[in-house]
Amino acid sequence: MNYAGVIVNNNFVELDKIFTYKIPDNMKDKVTIGTHVKVPFGFKNKSIDGFIVKLYENTEITETKIKIKSLLKVCDEFPLFTEKDFELIEKMRNRYLCTYLECIKVFIPTGIFKGMKHKKEVLLYKGKNLSGRFIKDPYAKIYDIICKNEGKYTRNFLNKKYNISISSINTMIKHGFILTKKKTVARYDSTTYKLYSKKILNSEQTSTVKSIMNSQNKIFLIHGVTGSGKTEIYMHIVDKVISSGRECIILVPEIALTPQMVERFKGRFGNNISVFHSRLSDGERYDEWMRVKRKQVKVAIGARSAIFLPFSNLGLIIIDEEHEESYKSESNPKYNAREIGEMKCNQYNCKMILGSATPSIETYSRCEKGEIELIEIKNRADGANMPKIDVVDMRDELASGNTSMFSKKLYNMISDRLAKNEQIILFLNRRGFSTFVSCRKCGYIFKCKNCDISLTYHRDMKKLVCHYCGSRENIPKICPKCGSKYVKYFGVGTEKIEELVKNEFPKARVLRMDFDTTRSKHSYENIYNTFKNQGADILIGTQMIAKGLDFKNVTLVGVIAADVSLNLPDFRSAERTYQIITQVSGRAGRGEKAGNVVVQTYSPDNYSIKYSALNDYKSFYREEMNIRKEMDYPPFCNMLLINMNSKNEAILIKNIQNVAIFLRNILQKNDKIKILGPCPCVISKIKELFRWQIIIKGKIDLKIAQKIKKTVYNLTKDVHSDIKISIDINPNNTL
Repeated sequence: MNYAGVIVNNNFVELDKIFTYKIPDNMKDKVTIGTHVKVPFGFKNKSIDGFIVKLYENTEITETKIKIKSLLKVCDEFPLFTEKDFELIEKMRNRYLCTYLECIKVFIPTGIFKGMKHKKEVLLYKGKNLSGRFIKDPYAKIYDIICKNEGKYTRNFLNKKYNISISSINTMIKHGFILTKKKTVARYDSTTYKLYSKKILNSEQTSTVKSIMNSQNKIFLIHGVTGSGKTEIYMHIVDKVISSGRECIILVPEIALTPQMVERFKGRFGNNISVFHSRLSDGERYDEWMRVKRKQVKVAIGARSAIFLPFSNLGLIIIDEEHEESYKSESNPKYNAREIGEMKCNQYNCKMILGSATPSIETYSRCEKGEIELIEIKNRADGANMPKIDVVDMRDELASGNTSMFSKKLYNMISDRLAKNEQIILFLNRRGFSTFVSCRKCGYIFKCKNCDISLTYHRDMKKLVCHYCGSRENIPKICPKCGSKYVKYFGVGTEKIEELVKNEFPKARVLRMDFDTTRSKHSYENIYNTFKNQGADILIGTQMIAKGLDFKNVTLVGVIAADVSLNLPDFRSAERTYQIITQVSGRAGRGEKAGNVVVQTYSPDNYSIKYSALNDYKSFYREEMNIRKEMDYPPFCNMLLINMNSKNEAILIKNIQNVAIFLRNILQKNDKIKILGPCPCVISKIKELFRWQIIIKGKIDLKIAQKIKKTVYNLTKDVHSDIKISIDINPNNTL
């Protein structure tokens, strides 16, 4: 081929097209689809990154009219994506209203533009035998350590771990007692795990495996109660798939479930598994990506981005806790991992398993239509009973004079479980010490200067913190509005619950798991292992503790405030409330001991709370579907959210109003589409940017969506430097 179609590394929407370059003769045997190249671009022919997506023998461009530039350099020895990948990239670009480049970036290692390569380090080996003055310490000590750990340590590592002088090491190298060798070092976790033996499946699990393996369908939903043994089903099917020579991807919701899932899969299948998630460094992600590319692993476990790992013979995709919001990307491309999985199923003729105790409304409705095969598991795997759930009306507690965050029932049950040496989980989906700070005299609420959101008091930092932009402020002593000294903290977060628990139960060993306590790399895993090994009595946390975790000694779960998610101004709030109460309740009674759950609420009659207490998904689903149909919300329609933000509010309002007028003119003949707005977002300012939105809902197909996108960008092209635009199909929320 003589010419290449190239996507250049430039984020401007106007440059979202394929550019033609001539392939020099000395590169013709080095380039293919997916090759990373350097190309001259623009008037000054600046060298920039590009990716070959097409190859042509001839071009329609007449070189006499336009001089076609040539490729400058091939950057890597192998293509970063395949022709099949580019087919998916084109589908994503159309489906998610984004650019070629944004799609390409999810297929390639994060550090590729930084020239990321394999890491090489100088490792130390035993040289000639010690003699003379080197027989004494510190040289003897150094020599002994290296003899026992040949090729394992670098100079810096020895210095940090054993407090050994680098100059002493260098002296020994100089005299030949230590040898050095440059070696490629793997930047992935090689931890070995305790054997996780293959378990004998019960009748429901056996039937599920047979149904999936023998069915002609490609997509399945395992709707199994919490503790029904879905992970063991996954592992049995993975075993069959890799035995046939094919590859598997298992997705879990971000970092939260990774330690337990990795522990079980590596315990069963060994270290020949790739683990891929956002907590890895660029180097670690690169190495994991390369292991897959080189066919060194057949199984990958990870968060949503693992769906794009470069497997070439994919046989199975598993999406555990398929209802989780984290499977939908909030940045371009705004893809949904379930949808990408379905596209890959068609490409590779493989199967996809969705698993959840609380399926998303959209997925379950597709089961009713026959688009997804539904498999139900109604019992826990080991015969354990589902936990008994009590709903406590906190209005009655208040009326009886109890102003504590703990109802009498929950307090008594905590005391009882501590006396029995049983473990307790307390759930509150709100971190911090208090949720807002206010002046009791005039009602002024302290808000972030950059965002339209109240600041949260964090006692351990002694600061007010914005949970959107991360800014911190000193604790106020007087109200800036009225000058009053009556500044008070209101509301409660996980940090406050931790303090209350320690005050009420001083002998209890308490752990807290939320965003603040899991910032460091292995902090989540450390907290998980401590609680699993019964190094603590009570685990307090946010939604991180609500799903998937299996602790046999947990017999009590307390939901401190079930109304937190219920009161969000979003059409999915009832669904999320049902899911999170059911999921966190499922952490109780998973061993031989019976489990209890106490759900504290001010809205005990709300259908999401009522049906979660009864563990009745179908009744909840029917009631939610009736409301969605009446209000014309998904799955009865598609939604398209246009979000525009700017530091200049006047320019923002003028332009978004202009966009709304044009869209109404374009879509006025279509009575199946409604335009809502423009209006400020619920959170009208984040990180100094004012936020406005337009919501379009109805029968929106790809053709209409592309037309809307083109209109929005054409109308705002003159102010693109002042206004940021986000267009999202079926967003997670409209906040």
